[in-house]
Amino acid sequence: MAPGLPPVNWLRAFEVAARHLSFSGAGRELGVTPSAVSQQVRLLEHHLGAALFDRLPRGLALTLAGESYLPVVAESFDRLSRGTRALFGESGRERLTLRSAAGFARFWLLPRLPAFVVAHPEVTVRLASSTWGFEPFEADIDLEIRFGMGPWPGFRVERLSWDEVFPVCSPALLKGRQRIASPADLARHRLLHTIGFREGWGEWLAAAGDPHLNSAGSIEFDSAVMSIELALAGQGVALGRSSLVSRLLEQKLLAEPFRIRLQSEEGFHLLWPVSRRASAAMQLFLTWVLAEAAATRTS
Repeated sequence: MAPGLPPVNWLRAFEVAARHLSFSGAGRELGVTPSAVSQQVRLLEHHLGAALFDRLPRGLALTLAGESYLPVVAESFDRLSRGTRALFGESGRERLTLRSAAGFARFWLLPRLPAFVVAHPEVTVRLASSTWGFEPFEADIDLEIRFGMGPWPGFRVERLSWDEVFPVCSPALLKGRQRIASPADLARHRLLHTIGFREGWGEWLAAAGDPHLNSAGSIEFDSAVMSIELALAGQGVALGRSSLVSRLLEQKLLAEPFRIRLQSEEGFHLLWPVSRRASAAMQLFLTWVLAEAAATRTS
């Protein structure tokens, strides 16, 4: 009867000894004594009923049976290793699960995140989005970026944005017969509203001296992503927040038609439970994102 599958530690001892052609070298790699490796190889040879090595005065040599068996064993360990990495991630990698307000993720975090990944290739980032952060903080989330003023009892909180609020539009709307040159010109354009922000169009128009302006229609969204995307397409004027639109203004994808800005009391904050001990990946991300937020505030 053919022998059954040998114990894995016997097979590993054989594979490592075959690579080193030395029980001493194999022992150093496996963290055991050379005699322990030798004993495991002997047990494997007894199990198979065939000698795998010729014991020489200075080292080892594979027998014909050993030469034939080595590729089978080595390939099996290689496939097991590759399959484990594919299914469960690289050994030694840290995983960071982050949930962020959708607008902040789209316009602030995503343009910067590749720099964090390049700086910390040992961290795998998993990013999910939320609209307003009303969802409960789930057990598998490490950090959350939430919009508002707080307080959030039971959480550690770091503020990431100190926003100014002001109209933004496509640069094309600053030209032509329907161009926007003064707040009164907004009457000829569609105003894009984001529901849920404390400072909206009513507050901005009052600051601009025209609180009763009637626009050429309006659309309301539950996410800043949609209002900004429509403004980028030239389909209206959105009320932007500096943390979300600054890069788009620098890239001249959006324009700021006026110099009237409101200081917002609300902002985007980074949260994690007080009871949770910060992992190495969390510490790396915290250090990085707070530095990015500070640089944004001072630029």
